[in-house]
Amino acid sequence: MKNACLVFLIVGAAFAQSSELRTFTNAQGKAIQAKLVGVSGPNVTIEMANGQQFTLPIASLSAADQQYLQSAPATAPAAPAAAKFTFKPGPNDKLDPAVVNEVVGQPLFDEAPLWTSSATEIAEKLKIPQESKTKTASSYRAYTKDDYLMFGAHPYSVAMYAENDKITNFSLVFANKGDLFSSKGGGELHFDKDTPPAKAAEIVKTAMDKDVATIAETLTQKLGAPKKERFGERAGRMNMQRWDWRGHAILLAEAEGEYVGVQIVTSAFADAGGSVADTVDSVIKARALANLEKRPNGDVIVGDIPMVDQGPKGYCAPATAERAMRYLGIPADMYILANAGQTGFGGGTSVDLLLEGMAGQIRSKRRSFDSWRGELKLKEIAKYIDKGVPLMWCLYSTKEFNNTANKRTKERKDVTDWAAWKTKVTAEGASNLMEKDKETSHVVLIIGYNKDTNEIAFSDSWGENFKERWITLPEAEQISQQRFYVVGF
Repeated sequence: MKNACLVFLIVGAAFAQSSELRTFTNAQGKAIQAKLVGVSGPNVTIEMANGQQFTLPIASLSAADQQYLQSAPATAPAAPAAAKFTFKPGPNDKLDPAVVNEVVGQPLFDEAPLWTSSATEIAEKLKIPQESKTKTASSYRAYTKDDYLMFGAHPYSVAMYAENDKITNFSLVFANKGDLFSSKGGGELHFDKDTPPAKAAEIVKTAMDKDVATIAETLTQKLGAPKKERFGERAGRMNMQRWDWRGHAILLAEAEGEYVGVQIVTSAFADAGGSVADTVDSVIKARALANLEKRPNGDVIVGDIPMVDQGPKGYCAPATAERAMRYLGIPADMYILANAGQTGFGGGTSVDLLLEGMAGQIRSKRRSFDSWRGELKLKEIAKYIDKGVPLMWCLYSTKEFNNTANKRTKERKDVTDWAAWKTKVTAEGASNLMEKDKETSHVVLIIGYNKDTNEIAFSDSWGENFKERWITLPEAEQISQQRFYVVGF
């Protein structure tokens, strides 16, 4: 036993000391430079030169790499030591967190920087419910009540993003043309919205001007005059007013006629203008394949796709696009995407304009972007799903369609005889007639298929309850707009 422990310590020490970069090669022959962090069961965690960590299936690597990793201790990667967050000193750093929290209007800050704090704990403190959780990333979002204030104004949406439970940024959206004219319901009910008033543009401008003035005045009173900078990438790049405190940059932006937003990011990220490092294809491909789930009944599903809840407004297109982009490592925000898509009051986005606006950003991050028109074909769907990539699908989300999908999805959970299920849904699909209704235009992600039962799985941007629903291919074709878009590689 003593000798076994000694061998384990020697092997473990050897890997712990091997912190230099080495070449890892995937099964297709593509190579990346990274260092080993640790091995857990069938997975390995590696770290890129820029500090980003990724967990990949060992089986996705070359035979030589698999042999190399066989000697690694079969333990979960050790939790990283508490990060020592450093930042350039500034004139506001002497301010106590309690004073800055008075400016914020919520108990956001403490002595420890946000970036070293637990996202779960901060979310509980701010009462922001979890929106999405994947293997490495999580998001929290609250659509707040009218009496909820931050920086002296009312944010309609408060979103917090994290990686490995460490906060990366906050995104707050104040007066905006989506939420100001949204319906009172979420999910399927967002189609039941009133016609926006004739003076919608005037109402939006008045509300936005008021919020910008209030937020800027509130921050300036305690943190001094702001710096004016450009921040963001490509379509999302815009003018910002910036205030700093202890390594936190508070950025106030106004997209004319669209929205007022506040982002809270690291000062270093703000100094870099909001530029995000690319993630190489080999890492993204391996991670996408690792998310592919093949069930005993023949279902093939892309899992670990982040959820984005569009809330009580017609932001299905930008919310769905954000999900597809974030899934493949491209930072995105549905409000910024809605701006690119020239979304109408209360919602309603030109999908073509939105995707034209984000296509450049997608390709600049070394991802591909495909689009086509035509019938739903299982072979075409499988081509992408089998790589671990979802498809954006434009359809008419009618009441009949939703009722059928909800009923079918619920029944599916109790199926044991899949041959009988195939007979049942084939008969129902052949007799089920659904008319297209242009008032219910919608965008979802196709996330899976079952060849045996001729069904597809799709996911709406309406929260976790709509994460996976099923419908037969013939039924789906009846309400399809025959337009498809894919962020891939």
